[in-house]
Amino acid sequence: MTAAGDILRIEDLGIGFALHAWDFDAVKGASFRVLPGKVTALVGESGSGKSVIAQTIMGILPRPGRIKHGRIVFSDPKKGKVTDLAALDVDSDKYRHIRGGRISMIFQEPMTSLSPLHTIGDQVGEAYRIHFEASEKEVRERTEEMLGLVGFPDPKRAYGMYPFELSGGLRQRAMIAMALICRPALLIADEPTTALDVTIQAQILQLLKELQQKLNMAVLIITHDLGIVANIADEVVVIYRGEIMEAGTVTDIFTDPQHPYLKALLAAVPHFNMTAGERLKALREVPVNAGALLGGNGKRERKKVGVLLSVKNLGKSFATRQSGWFGKGDGHEIRAVDNVSFDIKQGECFGLVGESGCGKTTVSKIIMRALTPSQGTVTFDSGEGPVDLLKAEGDKLKDLRRRIQMVFQDPFSSLSPRMTVQNILSEPLEIHNIGTAAERQATVERLMQAVGLDPRYLSRYPHSFSGGQRQRIGIARALALGPDLLICDEPVSALDVSVQAQILNLLKDLQKELGLTYLFISHNLAVVDYMADRIAVMCRGRIVEVAPRETLFRNPVHPYTRALLAAVPYPDLGRPLDFKTLKLGGASDDSAWGQDFRDGGGGLDYRDLGGSHWILARREKQYGELAQ
Repeated sequence: MTAAGDILRIEDLGIGFALHAWDFDAVKGASFRVLPGKVTALVGESGSGKSVIAQTIMGILPRPGRIKHGRIVFSDPKKGKVTDLAALDVDSDKYRHIRGGRISMIFQEPMTSLSPLHTIGDQVGEAYRIHFEASEKEVRERTEEMLGLVGFPDPKRAYGMYPFELSGGLRQRAMIAMALICRPALLIADEPTTALDVTIQAQILQLLKELQQKLNMAVLIITHDLGIVANIADEVVVIYRGEIMEAGTVTDIFTDPQHPYLKALLAAVPHFNMTAGERLKALREVPVNAGALLGGNGKRERKKVGVLLSVKNLGKSFATRQSGWFGKGDGHEIRAVDNVSFDIKQGECFGLVGESGCGKTTVSKIIMRALTPSQGTVTFDSGEGPVDLLKAEGDKLKDLRRRIQMVFQDPFSSLSPRMTVQNILSEPLEIHNIGTAAERQATVERLMQAVGLDPRYLSRYPHSFSGGQRQRIGIARALALGPDLLICDEPVSALDVSVQAQILNLLKDLQKELGLTYLFISHNLAVVDYMADRIAVMCRGRIVEVAPRETLFRNPVHPYTRALLAAVPYPDLGRPLDFKTLKLGGASDDSAWGQDFRDGGGGLDYRDLGGSHWILARREKQYGELAQ
């Protein structure tokens, strides 16, 4: 029996996977509880067993996995029944009634969790159709009601839409509607905001909190983000390699952490109060040997220049077709990048932040010559004279490609699964005809040492590495040609907080040792604050504010920058999110902006606020009036 008041109790749960002759224990004697009407957070790194526990509760554990021992006791408050799910056949009618009906789950990635072939209405209503004998009219009414409850502005229209027509935030709302339509007693949310912007993440957290209170529902939220935990959880369970390290109330966990692992997790989170030169404390430090690339321990000698990259009046438009066949119909133009200008000085890290769809990645693709802009110039000068990057051809373009390299967002899809690490790292050297076979081999081994990986792993394929190790391989590939500028497009967004600290420290060390210059793109403001020297904030294709990092985050002027900062969840109980200030349209919803920042026909222009701080505002206004 469950203890009085528990809706779910995990008792000495052991889960193993039998793979050929190898038996691996993913969860080892885990025990914790979930209280009715409360939020319990299960916190840990990737591979710690969080999602395996959730899959086991739902009865959807992959086939090689099995429950070796323990109990999963679910007490249904509606029916007063107590069931040991661990002893129940996952294919039985009783389990099917509980799964989706009384216990529901929100999955991590909303795009892959929704069927692209079915409308939102069909997918959300399907669960209600399965669990209740209801007419199609009732199914539609209940579905539209739930879509409205989770924040769809027009539920009737949304009912007939497909997932690809929705933004990431609305897709996640559809997933929440699907999970809640049967009014379950327990909701399991597995990393529900990982793939979302900071502003949309805050909206989803607010929605989950409101629905949990409105429906008096218990929530088990699985996450590695301690900022989310501090803002939504009542109780916290910390798991590491399948074992529970510490459990308690959210107040106890944050004000008086006891276990060294929990203390290390808290220390690995970047925050805005870090002093200049302070390093993140990674759980497992990576030995960086950038000197190996240089053939010694000194810094790489580079020709001294002032501005390495200069972007002027950059613009990019995309044409879309609204209706009609074979390209016919009324189309319209989307301005993805609108008159963007900035300079990146040699040796600095220039941050570019904003919500998804603001144009950050489009700018990086233009610099990399993957896209052709509609207007503007990009000038690159590494000490041999300025070169127009957009007009370079032939050998000049090939030389520029050596000097500008990119680290991609997803370490899983950016490496070919058919190539060994040896092939991945030597490919750039072969393409540019650098060195003999023996010299390339020596360079590849030095690259592995530079990013803290053992050269003995060169014959392995990417699937045998963790996410953090794959990202280090991606960084090593970008360094192979000895670039001057490294474009880092969301390089840590797919990583745990502990691995994120490793990669950020690695990038800082490499910048110092090799004299690199970075364009660092991210929507995680705390990460940009840790990495960047100067930061540009981008909204709807335009840069709205530029300032040194210490100025921007301590004295933001533009309402968009302020809204972004207000949506950042801090791992600090003393700094909760102000959910009242969040808008459904995100930070880019200019209805809450002052008249000074909206184009009322007089046009917008950049104003110098002093100290390299620039702001986009109405031409006729001065800073003294803006600051009021």
